[in-house]
Order: sequence, then C-alpha cells, then structure tokens
Amino acid sequence: MYGFSEIEKKWQDRWYSSDLFLAKDDTSKPKYYPLIEFPYPSGSGLHVGHPRPYIALDIVARKRRMQGFNVLYCIGWDAFGLPTENYAIKNKLHPRIVSRGNIKRFKAQVKRLGISFDWSREIDTTDENYYKWTQWIFLQLFKKGLAYKSEAMVNWCTGCKVVLANEEVINGTCERCASEVVKKQKNQWMLRITKYAQRLIDDLDDVDYPYKVKTSQINWIGRSEGANMQFKTTAGDLFEVFTTRPDTIYGVTYIVIAPEHQFVQKWLGLAENATEVKDYVLTAARKTDIERTDLNKDKTGIQIKGIYAVNPINQTHIPIWVSDYVLTSYGTGVVMAVPAHDTRDFEFAKKYSLPIIDVVSSDLAPQEPPFTGKDGTIINSEMINGLSVADAREAVIKWLEENGLGRRSVNFKLRDWVFSRQRYWGEPIPIVNCPRCGYVPISESELPLRLPDIESFQQAETGESPLANVKSWVDVKCPECGSDAQRETDTMPQWAGSSWYFLRYCDPFNDRELISQQALKYWMPVDWYNGGMEHTTLHLLYSRFWHKFLYDIGVVHTKEPYAKRTSHGMILGENNEKMSKSRGNVVNPDDVLDQYGADTMRLYEMFIGDFESAASWDTNSIKGCSRFLERVFGLPQLLVGEQTTDFSSKLRSIINKTIKKVSADIEVMKFNTAIASLMSLLNEIYAVGELNRFELKIFLLLLCVFAPHISEEVWERCGFDGLACVQSWPGFCGADCQDSVVEIAVQVNGRIKTKILLSPDTKEEEAFRLAKENAIVRQAIAGGEISKEVYVPKSLINFVL
Repeated sequence: MYGFSEIEKKWQDRWYSSDLFLAKDDTSKPKYYPLIEFPYPSGSGLHVGHPRPYIALDIVARKRRMQGFNVLYCIGWDAFGLPTENYAIKNKLHPRIVSRGNIKRFKAQVKRLGISFDWSREIDTTDENYYKWTQWIFLQLFKKGLAYKSEAMVNWCTGCKVVLANEEVINGTCERCASEVVKKQKNQWMLRITKYAQRLIDDLDDVDYPYKVKTSQINWIGRSEGANMQFKTTAGDLFEVFTTRPDTIYGVTYIVIAPEHQFVQKWLGLAENATEVKDYVLTAARKTDIERTDLNKDKTGIQIKGIYAVNPINQTHIPIWVSDYVLTSYGTGVVMAVPAHDTRDFEFAKKYSLPIIDVVSSDLAPQEPPFTGKDGTIINSEMINGLSVADAREAVIKWLEENGLGRRSVNFKLRDWVFSRQRYWGEPIPIVNCPRCGYVPISESELPLRLPDIESFQQAETGESPLANVKSWVDVKCPECGSDAQRETDTMPQWAGSSWYFLRYCDPFNDRELISQQALKYWMPVDWYNGGMEHTTLHLLYSRFWHKFLYDIGVVHTKEPYAKRTSHGMILGENNEKMSKSRGNVVNPDDVLDQYGADTMRLYEMFIGDFESAASWDTNSIKGCSRFLERVFGLPQLLVGEQTTDFSSKLRSIINKTIKKVSADIEVMKFNTAIASLMSLLNEIYAVGELNRFELKIFLLLLCVFAPHISEEVWERCGFDGLACVQSWPGFCGADCQDSVVEIAVQVNGRIKTKILLSPDTKEEEAFRLAKENAIVRQAIAGGEISKEVYVPKSLINFVL
C-alpha cells in the first residue's frame, strides 16, 4: 500500500508554497475562468457531497492549464447568515468568531483534497473590504429607483423573529428552530427585479445553459400575455383582475381573492359571515406560498357573503370567495374563475357546488369540463358568439379599452424581492431615515458602513434587528439637511454578497473600484459555472439581475455574467436520502481522507455515477478506486527500455483511444466514463506486462487531473522532468484510434451464435464468406436455405433461413 498521507501532504505543501495555481494578470495568454458556487461555511464542516463540484471543475481547471490557458479558479466564503447568528446567540459568542472558526475548518478540509484553487484571491463576504462594495452596489440600486421600501407580506418566524424565504419554511415551521411561521405585513426593503423580467428571459438565448436550467428560470419568471380588466363590487370598491383568457369573460361564475388582500379586511364589517372569514384568513397566514400553490393539494375557501363583484361585460353579479391558492404576489391578488375552462377553478367549483358555464366549443373538448384548449368557437357569450378563441380574445380586449374598463397587459409571476432581514449578522444597509428628507443614502466616501460591536444579538420581541438597540450607532444626522435622523437597522440578506462575488475574484484587492476595467475585460465572462439545480431560480437569477444592472450603469461590459452553466447531482447518504444530521447519514470527508486519501476520494466522487444525477454513497465501492491507485503506484515495475518519444505497437491503439475519450469526456462532464477508460487502459497495460517510459508519461498526464498527488509522486520517482501538472495535455493520433479488427456478432434467424473478428473495412461479400467458414455458423445453417443476408458494418451479420 502506498503511503498516501505523506505523499499527499508533500505535494500539497509543494504546490501551495510555490504559488503554482495563482492566476496571473498576463493578458498575453488566453484566459479560462471556471467557477464554483460560493460555499457557506457551517460549523459542522463539509460532508462528502460538498466537494463533488469542486473536484469536477478542478479537473477542468487542471486540464486547461495543461492546454496553455491562464486559469482563474478561486474560492471564497458566503459567511454572513442566520445559522451563524443563531449559533452565536446560543453559545454566547460573537458571530465573527463563529464565522472565522467555520471558515478555518472548511478551508483545512478543502485543502486536503488538493483542489487547485488560487488561494491568494480568497474572499469573505464578512470582510469589510468586501462588503464595502456590496453596500456600494446597493446605493447605486437605490439611486436608480431599484431599491425601495414598501409594505410586503412575508414569512415571519415566531421563534427567530426574522423574515424567512419560502425555501426556509418546512410544513409551516422554521427549518432552523422549528417555530411556527406566519404571514405578516412588514415594511421591507425591496429590489425591483421585475423591471428586468423580460431581459432575464430574452438573454437566455445568448448563453450556454442546459435546457432544464433555462426552462426553470423561464417558468419561475412566468411571463404571460392577457388583459387587465376592472370589476366593480356591490361594496362600492373597484379592483383589477389579470387574465390570460379574456375570451372567457362570459364564463366567469365567481371571483377568488387572496386572504391577505386589503379588501378582505375592509369588507369584514360588511360581510354576513365576518367571523368565519377572519378565521380562514388566520389559518391561511400559517401556510407558505409554496404550500398554498401546490396543485396537488385540496383547495379550500370561504365566500364573503353579502358582497358581490359585477361582470364588466354583462353586469352579472358574481360571488366573491377568499381562497389561499391565490397570492397577492401574483397579478393583482384577484382571480376571475372560469371553471368550465380551467382545471383549478373547476375543482374548486365542484367542491363548493358553484355554477359552471361552457363558453368554448370544440371537437377536441371532452364530454365533461374543463376544456382548457385554446382552439375552438365561442358560445354562450352574447357579444362574441361564433368567434374563434383568438378573435374573441382580441375583440374583448378592444371592447375593454374602448370602454375604459381594461387594457392589454403582460404579466410576470416574478415579484420584487424582499431584501431586508431583522438580524445583526449581515451587511448594514447604508441608508438614513430622516423625518424631513425620507430615506437618504450615506456618502460613498463613508463606505464601508461597519457593523458595531455589540454584546446581545437577540432580536427584540417587536421583531426589530438587534442593531436598533445600539443608539450610538443608530442616531445620526441626515446627510442632506443635517437634522436628527436614524440609520436603517435591518441588514441585507445572505444572497447579497453572493450576487457579485465572481467579479471580485477578478480583482480582489482593489480598494478604489468594484473591479478595474483591465481585469474585467480580460477575465469576464465566467467561462464555465457549475452549481446545484436548487439554486437555478434563486441565486442564479439574483446574480444575473445584479450583473445586468451593473451593465446598465457601465460597470461591467457583458450583459450576462456566465457564458456556460452546468449542474451536478447531489451525493446522497447510503440510505438513498439527502445527507443531513437529522437523518444520521452524513459521511465526514475527514474519515474518508484518513482511511483512503484524497486521490481515492477524488476518483470515487467522479466515478460514483453520472455527474448530473444524484448518486448514493457506498463505502464498499470506494475500495475499487483505492485498488486502482495501488496498481498505478506499481506501474514503474513494468517499465522496459528507454523509449521516451513513441508508443509500442502493443499499446499504441488503446492509449490513443484513451487520450481521445478522456479529453472528450471531461468537456461533457462524463467524468465517470473517463475514469473507466483509464481503468481499462491500466488493465491492458498489466495484461501486456510492460510499458515504456513514454507510455507511462502519457498515462500519468491523463491521470493527474483526477488524482494529482499520486501522479506527481510516480512522475518524480521515475525521474521525469518538472511537474506533471505543468506539462502539455497529450494529443492523440486519429489514425491510431482506429481498430485494426472489430468484433462482429453473427446471428442465425436473429439469435447470436458466435462472434468473429473482422477488419473494420471488410466488404459485405467477404464478411458473409468469412462468417460461413466459422464452424459454429456452418453447423447452425447446415440443412437450411438462406433467404436473406444482413450485414451491419462493425456490428453484426444475420443469416435468415
């Protein structure tokens, strides 16, 4: 067994002390910028699933360096956030101390894997020199009207006393403290991402993203065309409804309004069943938006008795219902229900015995509603009877606009983002609230606005940030009029720092500007960005939005930050479930590294299965990768001769084929099959029983991107010049990749009888002749008459009797 512990430490010390992986500001060389998602350093450290993407792009980065590129491959820490703050509160520590400890642990674990990061460009979102520029970006957003404060319905954790994202709410409780989460109206800072909704869709045409990633973003943004139309009510109020099907206006049999809509509270005094409505609203407040819009869940609701909407086209009175499947964050928070032509409306109408009126007739329509197709003829619709759906749609929109009751409209499901959190451990928002001037930005010369040191990080019962208690920090003079004013005490959400970190890697020590134009034009855009599918509709959208804004104000020169995006599958526990402490299935990489070493772990994480798919950890399977490396370590014993410039005839073909396959597989993330081909080559070498020095060099150069430590050690022990990782990536000879013979299956009446070896260029008549000369085939066709002969070159021969 080779001593991997000593070997791996030796090479890591040598790499890092010699600054081998530093990106150079050398514009004479072609650049390559691979990027991993910003890791969040938790106290529990890494589990074996975390390094999978780091290793994958490390393979790409190492290969690119060998191909002559100047590579920028970096890591940093997304270190602000509520988990750190909660831990700090529980253990009576400052969050900064907790963050530093977490980073130290993560960094030590990552370094043990031999990832070729440029550690000189390491960044940390909690560093004042970093969040100075996060605050600077916020100020530019504010000055352009894209950051504003407004009342918003939020998820409020009753335990943490903080706003939560939908994804942080599990079954109505906080994922961190398990306290009840309720809907609450709060004054929040918002970012106007909706202004960029169409561009976020359109510009996907310019990037190399997988179809599933593009589709996920498009669906999340949710563009739909239709009309906004006005409905009067018997209570004297007027509200707007957005619909994609104005052609079905005569089929509206009820209106559904979101529980938190302002009119619900306003109408309680007029409703005949006010108590029941109020109870329903309170129940709905305990559900997340994701739970409420789940298409598979049973729909619930309650009618506001005594108040009706009035159909603008025929003056029909329509009942108004409150239901939690309607959100104020989509459209106007009011839905016109056409149960004959919408599945969700139909299910609701059937449950509560509401009227159903067919207004579209089609040969494609089922016997029973709903018919949701958009081809057909309008019926039961006085003004538009007999028109096609498309023509009726245009006619209704025209009528609405002529009568001042509506307009053509494009709507997006995407809403402006809540950007403030009531906590301490986040970037301070650089705004002052003045009684005279309103919200005023602080001077850019005062950045960074630092977090004050405080002793208690507990949120107040009122839900305010702990910063609200620091009067010496809060009380200031207005930057505009000099009056007494107060600083904003909410802080930024965790995703603020991760929305632009890829730019800072390009120019991490610049204290004069976000990024220099020289660094920007050389390194950007990111050439290959890999991350989890779970971040496709959150972080990926956030960072694209911020980058587009920076493009608009002339800070960056590309519309999109990432030229290419790929995704990886998670590594599951041995019980096929997501790794987590609660499930008791976490595998600590320290244990794997202690037992098998970094190279074995690197190989196994890439060999475990298709990189884009989830795969379960298997402690027994990793042993195969360990045995493979043991055999690699023994290769010098097979060396013969002094040949250093060419292949032997025995290995020429398979080595060229392996170079070709490994080179191609890395580019399409087929790391498992690339490693499999190296394993096959090793088997062939041992079967031959010898190899020359040139062949060993090529094998080590292919292996060193996957298992760099052992490759460098064998390279050095064999006396090869320099380091393996700085050599040129091997090329292959196309002619030598061709098989001299191929195995052909021979069938009789479709059943395989044997296999024969033929030249790939064998002609059809010759192939039939040689097959018939085979003793097994000759016996199989004896006594029968061949009616048909089939030859598929390089594959099979079939004789039909």
